[in-house]
This record gives sequence, C-alpha cells and structure tokens, in this order.
Amino acid sequence: MTVFGRLMRTPRLAATAVTAVIAVTAAPAGAQTDSLLVRAKALMREVPLIDGHNDLPWEMRTRWLSFDSVDIAQPTDMMTDIPRLRQGMVGAQFWSTYAPAELEHRGAARIGMEQGDVVRRMVERYPDVFEMAGTADDIVRIHRAGKIGSLLGLEGGFMIENSLGLLRAFYRDGVRYMTLTHGLTTDWADAATDAPRHGGLSRFGEEVVREMNRLGMLVDLSHVSDSTMWDVLRIAEAPVIYSHSSSRHFAPHPRNVPDDVAKAVGDKGGVIMVTFVPDFIYLPTYEFTERRDSVARAVLAASGDSAAARDAARAWHQEHGPMPQPSLGVVADHIEHLRDVAGVDHVGLGSDFDGISSTPRGLEDVSTFPALVAELLRRGWGDGDVKRVIGLNVLRVMREAERAAARLQRERPASAAQIEILDGWAAKPALYGPQRR
Repeated sequence: MTVFGRLMRTPRLAATAVTAVIAVTAAPAGAQTDSLLVRAKALMREVPLIDGHNDLPWEMRTRWLSFDSVDIAQPTDMMTDIPRLRQGMVGAQFWSTYAPAELEHRGAARIGMEQGDVVRRMVERYPDVFEMAGTADDIVRIHRAGKIGSLLGLEGGFMIENSLGLLRAFYRDGVRYMTLTHGLTTDWADAATDAPRHGGLSRFGEEVVREMNRLGMLVDLSHVSDSTMWDVLRIAEAPVIYSHSSSRHFAPHPRNVPDDVAKAVGDKGGVIMVTFVPDFIYLPTYEFTERRDSVARAVLAASGDSAAARDAARAWHQEHGPMPQPSLGVVADHIEHLRDVAGVDHVGLGSDFDGISSTPRGLEDVSTFPALVAELLRRGWGDGDVKRVIGLNVLRVMREAERAAARLQRERPASAAQIEILDGWAAKPALYGPQRR
C-alpha cells in the first residue's frame, strides 16, 4: 500500500492529505517543478550526494591535458567541471582510476597509479573545492565544509598485477573500491563481457576479496560475470557495491544486476549504484547497440581487421541512427525497481559521467543531479528514503566495511598469498628468471 493509502485509512489525517494533494494538483507544472527542485536541493545540503563513478581522470588523460592547460574552474566541453559540480551539488565523488583491460601484463599498474595522481593533482590545484577522503566520516566532514570529498575507485583488478602487495599499495594511495574486472576476464576473475575461465573467482581471486575486506577496500561487482558475483557474495565478510550498474529487469545487458543477485546484495547489506549509461538502462538503446556491434563482430571474425570492424559499425550507425535516447525517468525506474527488489537501503547513484558518449535526456552532465532527486520526490518518495539513495546508503556500507576491516586486522595479518601457488601456475624460478647464487 502507498503512503497516501495509509494516510487515507487514518481519519484524522485524511482531510490534510486530500488538501495537500489538491494543492499540488492545482499548482502550475512549472511551479511544482521549482518547488520539487528547492526541496531536492535542501536534502542535498543535509546529506552528501555521493556519485559512485566518474571518468574525468581518463578523459583528461586521453586529451593529453593537465589542469594547468584546461582549467576546470571554468566551463568545459566535458561532462564534469567545477561550475557544474557546484550546480549539481555533488558532495562526494569516487573518481575512476581506469586503464583499458587490454593492458593487463602491459604496464596496467603504472596507468592505475598515474590516474590516481591525476586526481591528487586536481585536489591540490583546487583545494577550495576538493579534499581527499578516506572514510565515511571524512565525507561527512568535507561536505559540511562545503567541499567535494574525493575518493579513488580502481576500475579493473588486473591493475594489481596479481599482487596483494600492490593491492595494499593502491589502498595506501587512496583507492577505496576496486572493480574486480573490467571488460575482459583476468587471471583470477571472470568478466561479464568475456569468455569465462574460472567459473567465477579462482582461489587467488577469493584471496583478493578477503584481503580487500581486511583492508577496508570495497569490493565492486560492476563488470563481473554472474558467477563471480555469486562467488564474492559467498565469501565476502563486508558489504559489496556496484559502482555503476543498473537492473537487468529493464535491459538484459550482462553488465546489469539480475533480480536474484540484487536481492542477495540487499540481504548482505550492500548497495547498487544505478548508472546512467543509455544502453544499460533502456531496451531500445540496448537493442540498437547490440545490432550495431554484431555487424562489427561479424566483420572482425571474417577479416581479423579491427579497423574494418569499426568502419562497418560506424556505417551501420549512420544508416540506422540516431540511437534511441532514454529520459531521466528511466533512471528513476531502475532506482525504484531495485528498491522494490533489494530494499531502499541498498540503492545509490553511479553516473559514469565522462565515461560515456551519450546520456539520458535531463541527465546530460554533473549539474543535473538535483533534477533526478526531484523526480524521485515527484513520484512520492519521502525525504528519508531519498536521503538514503543520494548518500546515506553508501556511507553506511563504508562504515560497515571499516568496522569489518578493524576486526579482520585484529584477527589475521596481511596475506602473503601468491597466484603462482594458489592457482597452480609454473614454478616461481621460471617466472622470475634464473636463481642467483
């Protein structure tokens, strides 16, 4: 039953409820929208809006630019800059420290560290706007000071180069979640968009998850296969996150979360941060991109020419475009469905701004977060539930992970596990060269 239905069953509240509904219905649409935006912004001043995923660091890298040559204190042609972050009232941001999955064993760790350095240089360049955060309490304190808490999210477990020592180094550098895979299956975890090799996690992959729990680094299941999701949920000793995924109920993309997994994530206390990627959230867009990509895959399989495959995809797009574009309301649909399946305590926001080439209408850049919050209010969400989605759920998960880490660090030392031993690789001397005498 809806909140309104419960009110109507209480006689002394019924008259007040009817009066309120009549007032809202009678108000001009523009005035109602303005009122909802005012209310949304008031909630965002109370609770930090925490976005789980933004690719500005990679966007800066691909343009070969620094914050000296492109001043993000001024408007830019990207989806993220300081004026729009302020307009969007972003309270804390997990900045993606990304490297292409094809760089596994080809210097991926260097790229990951350099991406973290991009964020730190940004924080140093604009100290009145950003501050590095390491804990949930840091985020709250920084938000109250009027700044944007900045955290690192390592997008691809291949960047630890099969080393728990390097995992710990990334944590010391500020990484507070790690996405176990990106688009390709790694040496120890199966990805959603690649052929499986491990049936989920390998033995070393399980040890990676345990060490992340011991550190207090959030395990991010965006990009992983269903079998990897279930393996992590089986062994994790702290709540997990999806930093930028949506519901498979609406779009059958393997990057999305199926309902049975979403319920299990809720049961384990985690949070699914709904993404804005059009072909992850909207069935017509998903089907459009699948048809385009199937043309490219066929050309690649026949010719082995990746350039020809890209040209074929581009030509198909030009012939059949434009791509269907979802609206802001579709994102709200995902949020509401995941609320119904996993629980309102287990939903958040993970935009993927500056990591995508198109966006839903009404969510074009980081300035538009208040419009999404206002849409939830328009649908009848209460203030308390909205505050959970915009930030309180992520803060709770972080605090639970921090408590689990404090306990696990008392119970066991840092893991010295090696993939060569756990997963039965070749003997170490063959990997590291002849032994010295």
